[in-house]
Amino acid sequence: MYLFVAFVALLQACVAFSDTNRKACQHPTADPLDGCPKNTIVVGTGQRYVTVQSAVLSLPHDTTSHNILVLPGNYTEQVNVTRPGPVYLFGQTRFPKDQSKNSVSIIWRNATGAAVNSTIDNAYTSTLTVAPTFNSSKTGSGPTGDPVPAGTPFGNTDFRAYNIDFINDYKNYASGPALAVSVSYANTGFYYCGFYSYQDTVYVGKLGNAYFYKNEIAGQTDFFYGFGTAWIQSSLVTLRNCGGGITAWKGTNTTFENKYGVYIHDSDVKKANSSLALTGKCALGRPWNAQHRSIFANCYLDDSIQPSGYIAWGATDPRLGSNTTMAEYKDYGSGWNTTGRAAANITIVMNKIQYAPYSTPERVFQYPFNGTFGNTGWIDSKPEAH
Repeated sequence: MYLFVAFVALLQACVAFSDTNRKACQHPTADPLDGCPKNTIVVGTGQRYVTVQSAVLSLPHDTTSHNILVLPGNYTEQVNVTRPGPVYLFGQTRFPKDQSKNSVSIIWRNATGAAVNSTIDNAYTSTLTVAPTFNSSKTGSGPTGDPVPAGTPFGNTDFRAYNIDFINDYKNYASGPALAVSVSYANTGFYYCGFYSYQDTVYVGKLGNAYFYKNEIAGQTDFFYGFGTAWIQSSLVTLRNCGGGITAWKGTNTTFENKYGVYIHDSDVKKANSSLALTGKCALGRPWNAQHRSIFANCYLDDSIQPSGYIAWGATDPRLGSNTTMAEYKDYGSGWNTTGRAAANITIVMNKIQYAPYSTPERVFQYPFNGTFGNTGWIDSKPEAH
């Protein structure tokens, strides 16, 4: 049943998006809805909906497609998307292909850790959550995290956000995890968006699929982490400081083959500003457990990156094993150090054959119901054309 419902939703989404010129909808006009497709509602001061969450909650819990246009401003709220049908968030902008000029921000302030809220799950902190239930979005602890109750349905089959910045700016930034986005049991795409926090900025949980195109993702400690599958394409990975690693992934507990992990492609990894003294201090990642998988491919690395590339979890608890994949393919820049990678013997420097199974989104994203690969209809493959 879930398979049929998800297929119908994806088909509806493809039809709906083929009729959508998202740039026309996003362009400021006297009537904000000029140029927008049907099933579009507006969020902003003086509108019927003044928060993004109230607009999301107004949508029917079914498989129909709906769009939400968000007018410029800062929205201090948490947004939770549980519905199965496609939801597209458009940030109004004159610059739909320039993330640095976004005029819509969704902001929240919460963290977990020793200094604050030490007994609650990271799920409580996220600015944006896309998941069918709270329990399915929990991080939990241990090698497999919290179990997801049997019978939990797959959530949103096609969530997309364009030109919106998601910020968790809880201070003190060293307190602990403070998620900007959390994805579990859902298919999500983010285009020209920003994600800003310090620790655990992006969480892609169990059966979560997340595609990022021309985003900025900023953090300090383990700021890509999860159980699911994330693909970061042509984006800016910003180092606000160094702590742990950029990536920290766990093996997941599905019964079918999967290629969970985080894949960062054709992107720039740079310190946030030149005043930061980070030379040789930042690790590409560390293994949250021995099934960690992450790959940086064709990425520019500035001099912040440690000569070893990746690091073990710790001296007495390395968490390395035969299934640990912490790899690079054709990275370059001052942060690439051939001698250092070889001497540390932690980073896998892939050749073309080793890299091939992870070289395209179709090869890593799997359909969650039977584990087959290649179903990427929920990804906007031509975001610059719409």
